[in-house]
Amino acid sequence: MAPSVGVVHAPISLDRVGVQFDGRPVLDDVTVDLTARSIAVIGANGSGKSTFARLLNGLVAPSSGTVSVHGLDTVRDRGAVRKRVGFVFTNPDAQILMPTPAEDLALSLRGRPKAEVIERVRLTLEAHGLADHADVPASSLSGGQKQMLALASVMVTGPQVIVADEPTTLLDLHNSRRIGDLLLAQPAQLVLVTHDLGLAARCETAILFEDGRISASGEPSTVIETYRQACA
Repeated sequence: MAPSVGVVHAPISLDRVGVQFDGRPVLDDVTVDLTARSIAVIGANGSGKSTFARLLNGLVAPSSGTVSVHGLDTVRDRGAVRKRVGFVFTNPDAQILMPTPAEDLALSLRGRPKAEVIERVRLTLEAHGLADHADVPASSLSGGQKQMLALASVMVTGPQVIVADEPTTLLDLHNSRRIGDLLLAQPAQLVLVTHDLGLAARCETAILFEDGRISASGEPSTVIETYRQACA
């Protein structure tokens, strides 16, 4: 399933961003504007991909420079950013908080009218193939089902941006394909950190991180080939 082509008019923008942890530079002078609907983020382990992803919803604050997502500064407007940007972690166990899938989705919708919550939970469970598991212990789900639940808990809120940090790494080929198809089909802008170069190739654009900097960006096949050559 190919992603639909579209342009986001309020881009993700980083201006001369640096990030340091305990005095150690992790990102250095990263400047980029991302307007594509689906963006693959690739690179070796330790290149800065995950730190970049965590900047986008305020999980990490820049040590220097600024990050804005759809016009919101991720430091100054952190609360508003968190409502607009959904984050999918590599390990779903870090994201599933409630005993059952239905309760976990309802948690994401807390504060909304009860009837709306019940209906949205029902529809979301059906859309993600979890309707028959609504009230079973989440701990009993398979790895693919857990990652589907983690993704559903983000998508049920209707975010404008989804940031997924290696969401298929722990999955088999079948479940990796299912998660990839679902991510690329949803309407939100997608930032996908991945080692799956086949999945990266299905995005509209790609950026390559190397030693804390963006070393290439543009058409996915070209960026992926640059990465392959660097690894040769």
